[in-house]
Amino acid sequence: MHMLVVEDDPGVASFLDKGLRAEGHAVTVAPTMEAAKGWLTASGPEFDMVLLDLRLPDGTGETLLRWARARGLDVPVIALTAKAEVRDKIAGLDAGANDYVTKPFAFDELLARIRAVLRSAKQPTATELVVGDLRLDLLTKVAQRAGRRIDLAPREWAILELLMRHPHQILSRSQILSHVWSYSFDPGSNVVDVYIGYVRRKINTPGTPPLIQTVRGAGYRLLPP
Repeated sequence: MHMLVVEDDPGVASFLDKGLRAEGHAVTVAPTMEAAKGWLTASGPEFDMVLLDLRLPDGTGETLLRWARARGLDVPVIALTAKAEVRDKIAGLDAGANDYVTKPFAFDELLARIRAVLRSAKQPTATELVVGDLRLDLLTKVAQRAGRRIDLAPREWAILELLMRHPHQILSRSQILSHVWSYSFDPGSNVVDVYIGYVRRKINTPGTPPLIQTVRGAGYRLLPP
């Protein structure tokens, strides 16, 4: 899943970024309200969840929430804040948050709340990806091909999810590296090729056509059979 983390504290943002990526999620970090607005209205990324700090350098999380909901953006939002007063929680929820987590928090609890919010949102297109006979259940983290369960490591899952979200589209090595590992592309690195090989071996089964195609000099794409 693709998470938008709206957080101006570099330490907290880094903690969430690393933790969520370790769980196989893609993460985009926005340190300001204006940056978050830009990502939410961009034509490219689609977010499955927003983790929103309510204190931002250029405004409040409540203001951003009301702006988003007024524009029909129904992406689930969990407010993350040190403001623990009941009135603050009510204000956040009334502004459009789906849940409220007070800092400091246990990361496992945050993951559980993310799962709970996504279940209650009941958005099938956001919780399951299907390409041909390949299925990813984004809530239970179960991958299947032709009814056979596939065990994927977090990075392998993130790569396959990215390819399945963009079937037919050629994704460059730098795009995959940035999305999954969150650092600039090193021309000398072959980590993307290595992990693509891992994913291929796991999803290809005897009697089924290969799904991931190498486009020489360009990258990789997933083609439905």
